[in-house]
Amino acid sequence: MKHLGKYFAAFFVATALLSVAACSSTPTQEGTGEYLDDSVITSKVKSAIFGEPTLKSMEINVETFKGAVQLSGFVSSQAASDRAVQLVKTVKGVKSVKNDMRIK
Repeated sequence: MKHLGKYFAAFFVATALLSVAACSSTPTQEGTGEYLDDSVITSKVKSAIFGEPTLKSMEINVETFKGAVQLSGFVSSQAASDRAVQLVKTVKGVKSVKNDMRIK
C-alpha cells in the first residue's frame, strides 16, 4: 500500500509540472497570463484611440503580443499617425509600439 502512495505522489507532481508548463510562454506563443494582459492592453489602446477626436474615424487596427503593440491600417495624415503612436505609448503595460499604419 505504501508503494501506491508513492506512485500517486509522483503522478500528482508530474501532473502539476505539466500544468505549469502548459501555461508558460515561449518566444512565439504567449502564456495564459500574458494573453490576458495583452487583451487588456489592446482594449485600453483601442479606447484611447477611439477617445481621441482626431482619430475616431480612422481605420486603425491594434494587436498586442507580450506588451508590444502593433498599429496597422489607414490614417489621413502623418500627424494622425504620430498622434496614435503618442497615445499608445501612454497606455500602462505597453513596452513598445510598432507603427505599420499607412496614410491614405
